Amino acid sequence: MQPYAQAAARDQRAARREIPEEYFELKTRIHDRLLDIIDLTVIETLDTDTLKSQIRALVERILNEDRSGYPLNSLERELLVTEIQDEVMGYGPLEPFMQDPTVSDILVNTYKNIYVERFGKLESTDARFKDDSHLMRIIDKIVSQVGRRVDESSPMVDARLPDGSRVNAIIPPLAIDGPILSIRRFSRDPLELEDLIKLQTLTPEIGEILKGIVKARLNIVISGGTGSGKTTTLNVLSRFIPFDERIITIEDASELQLKQEHVVRLETRPPNIEGKGEITQRDLVRNSLRMRP
Repeated sequence: MQPYAQAAARDQRAARREIPEEYFELKTRIHDRLLDIIDLTVIETLDTDTLKSQIRALVERILNEDRSGYPLNSLERELLVTEIQDEVMGYGPLEPFMQDPTVSDILVNTYKNIYVERFGKLESTDARFKDDSHLMRIIDKIVSQVGRRVDESSPMVDARLPDGSRVNAIIPPLAIDGPILSIRRFSRDPLELEDLIKLQTLTPEIGEILKGIVKARLNIVISGGTGSGKTTTLNVLSRFIPFDERIITIEDASELQLKQEHVVRLETRPPNIEGKGEITQRDLVRNSLRMRP
């Protein structure tokens, strides 16, 4: 994150600490009014800068018409505009973390308790959702993008974001204290074998052995605990698959970042609300055998 962005983030966090509950009520009211007057069908047709400008102008107009009597200083007003832009265009309170390349994990432990991981260390943040309903709205927005759902009949879901980030959500009654959301983000610049050697994850000798195993088309099993680097290692090793090979990947939630051109990505599907339509990894493996893998 650039220095000016860090300063802006600090200013916004400082403002958030001092803002009472009335601020969140005002924000909800302004957001609901915005949705009443904005043409949602054109959102995806506008470029980011144009959409941001339109949202800012509408929010400023609604604020000027608001008669709630809640005063906003300049910092709070700017914060409110930014947060409503994030609500419409992104993932609400999580959007600043989604734009921060130093954040590898975003962990929402109920609506008012958000942690992030930077450089392997977890840290608490001052960001929060208004309530459980606000958090559920963002969860629904995420999972609906990939045709998934989460409700009381199906209270757990795995999904992914357009940038490849892996998402898991679990809601009541399984999550006792409220909806839980976990987002694992991946580097925009995938690591290479040389990077793993520099990080002392591998020795140069082990790296050469693994490279030879891939090129010899031997079977490989990569296992490890959560966050141990399984996906990272597999992405690195995939670089050694010849570019003239046809590759088929099968995943529960797509997260591999293969650079070859001849890649077919398949993803499992959970059952629908009637318990039908599930597609398992076994089903996809069976089908892939007919696809000249």
